[in-house]
Amino acid sequence: MKNIFEKLGVFIQSSRPAIIVTLILFVIISLQGAQLIEMASGTETYVSKDTQLYKNYDQLYKKNFETDSIVVMIQGNEVASEAVMKAADKLEQQMLIVPGVLSVTSPATLINQINYQVSGRSKIPDSDRGVQELINSQPSLFETLLPDKTHMMIVIKIAGSSTDQQKEDILNALYPSLNEAGFPPGYSLIVTGSPALRIDIDNEMTQSMGVLLGISSILMVIVLLLVFRHVRWGLLPLPVVLLGVFFTFGFMGYSGVPMTMVSMAAFPVLIGIGIDYAIQFHNRMEEEIRAGNSSKKALILTTKHTAPAVLIALIMTSLGFVSLFTSTVPMIQEFGILLLIGIVMCYLSALFFGLVTLYSFDWVSKKSPLRRFKQKTAESETENPPPNIPSAKVERAKALENALIKSADFTIRHSKIILVVALLTCFAGLYADRSVPIQTDTNSFIPQDMPSLINYKQMMDLLPGSGDHFNIILRVKDNSDPEILKWIDEFSQHEVTNRRHVNGATSIVDLVKEQNGGTIPETSEEIQAIYDEISDSQKQEYMLGSQLLTIDLDIGQAMENIEITGIKELRDIIQEDIQWMQLPPGVSVVITGQSVAMIDIVVALTSGRSLMTMLGVGLVLMGLIVVYRDPIKALSPIIPMFIVVGWSGLIMAGLNIAYTPMTAVLGALILGVGSEYSILMMERYFEEKDNGLDPVSAINQAVTTTGSALIASGATTVFGFSALIFSPFPILSNFGLVTVIDVCLAIFVTFVVFPPLIVMMDTRREKRRAASLAAVAAAV
Repeated sequence: MKNIFEKLGVFIQSSRPAIIVTLILFVIISLQGAQLIEMASGTETYVSKDTQLYKNYDQLYKKNFETDSIVVMIQGNEVASEAVMKAADKLEQQMLIVPGVLSVTSPATLINQINYQVSGRSKIPDSDRGVQELINSQPSLFETLLPDKTHMMIVIKIAGSSTDQQKEDILNALYPSLNEAGFPPGYSLIVTGSPALRIDIDNEMTQSMGVLLGISSILMVIVLLLVFRHVRWGLLPLPVVLLGVFFTFGFMGYSGVPMTMVSMAAFPVLIGIGIDYAIQFHNRMEEEIRAGNSSKKALILTTKHTAPAVLIALIMTSLGFVSLFTSTVPMIQEFGILLLIGIVMCYLSALFFGLVTLYSFDWVSKKSPLRRFKQKTAESETENPPPNIPSAKVERAKALENALIKSADFTIRHSKIILVVALLTCFAGLYADRSVPIQTDTNSFIPQDMPSLINYKQMMDLLPGSGDHFNIILRVKDNSDPEILKWIDEFSQHEVTNRRHVNGATSIVDLVKEQNGGTIPETSEEIQAIYDEISDSQKQEYMLGSQLLTIDLDIGQAMENIEITGIKELRDIIQEDIQWMQLPPGVSVVITGQSVAMIDIVVALTSGRSLMTMLGVGLVLMGLIVVYRDPIKALSPIIPMFIVVGWSGLIMAGLNIAYTPMTAVLGALILGVGSEYSILMMERYFEEKDNGLDPVSAINQAVTTTGSALIASGATTVFGFSALIFSPFPILSNFGLVTVIDVCLAIFVTFVVFPPLIVMMDTRREKRRAASLAAVAAAV
């Protein structure tokens, strides 16, 4: 393999102009692709469209029955006034002509209807007293839209199947209409509801993405200045990795992968991982130049030795990330896609752009007429260590090397104690992990101080029925069958009476009873006659054609109060009630709705999370076996990372951080990121052994060469991931905190657990080989 990479190094050195032109073309192409990225925060980002739960929700309910509501909250001293009602009436007339608006309902709507029944005129009275009299005549009608004297609701219904762009167009038409409606001064107008909240979340994600990348880049500069000062042009790895991340943006746009709350995290993660590659190449090339090699020779040797080692680490990292595709949560799968593509892009950027730039910088420094560059170059070619590195830096580098050697010697002397303690705490962590709670309230994932979220929660508190729902769809032969309507009525009353989380139930039966004096007619003909009298806008929420009916169960703030696990249990109880109450012949039932569709998250975060981790361990182990065909080389990088996976459970339990769709990927991420450190250390260990060193000397040499680069790259990874802690999205900030701790543990085991482990395993193998050879020699 190294011969192939040696030829690749020759190609890179001789094709620098062509490589630079190619990179510029890729930048232009990626710039176009990045503009195609779309934001996504809906149900489809949590629940796979291939599951039966989602198909029931999307094809049966969403396309046929679901409506979404944009709510305008009017707040003021006295909302039941003539001026406010006339403004609401004017707003209603303006919004009804907007494409995509199904209906607009407000207290003004009800006043017009009552006034028409009383006086034959559909208009708002010209006095506050007249308005108040009409409201008092039927107060129960206004309870929902006039919860108190200071709040009024205007509900604009749109089709649930409307696209995000259509919803945004309706909102864009609403804002100028509010200004033109002429609400009196002193009244606040708040636009809320699910569509408005989702658009605000998408905008927040866009702004947050730029902030995260900016913070990550600043942290990268700081850490490179601190830990990568022993090389020239120590900040170069940052633009190298940012170029790889930019290529990933381009891919994201062209492939249609949306930006979600989870995929946002991919880019700080990529900066943290990808900068490792740039640092490894940079460190090795500077090492070769300091050894007296020319720029050309250094580039070729770096490509020959470092490129295959980093590629193997990349492959093992990729295998760890492949396990993300076993998740049933779409945004986790998309997170995996971005990580896989991103690390490849960062590797290619480090290999081609990074090495070509280093070669060019070194060539320019040697050719520069400035005396200081000549002096540095001459000194670097004649002295060791090179005087182009200040003596203080050399002393610090030596101090670090001595500390790493002492650490390795200590761990090797106490290898058994260290390995036993590490394994015991690992298994304790795996046990503790089972008690870590699961957080699936999606509103808890977004910034809690977002004004739109605060308004949304206030609206749900004031507007009954605006929370979570179960939607029960009945397939029938004849929707005018009295037995079916009687069953719906009996079932609805039973659920509201006996299930404390069911606050209300609405169906076509309510409209039929309203038209028939509170009872259900005894014949299909009578029911059909009532159907003909009910407006299409009212019927479409509860029936489709002659064979589909729906019951809407209001379960309040179930997502917040009882969460997904409670919703699943409630769904199962209602399913049992349906079976117990015996459906009429020929009727089948499906329980669906957005709350039911989200149940898949529980499966993904329980059995799915463990499966991802175990699959990741298996894939990385198989990959190492295929690459090395050596059990020692296959197991030695895996064991330290498995220990970190166990420790991660202790951290989650100790910090009381719940699993979310984001933290559920930690096992795969630890394997992907951490295995790189052990693999690179192992590669250098066996390289030094091939040079004739014994195991202890080889590991000491590995920790003083590759180890110093690993500390630098590990620190940059930690700082890169630290940017996530500053995210306003709790789902990302918690993930960032735990990931930073886990990466620190991965670096820790690389220097504390891996050295005694590899020396112990390799030494025992050598003793077995020596004993076998001695036995063969004795036999001869």
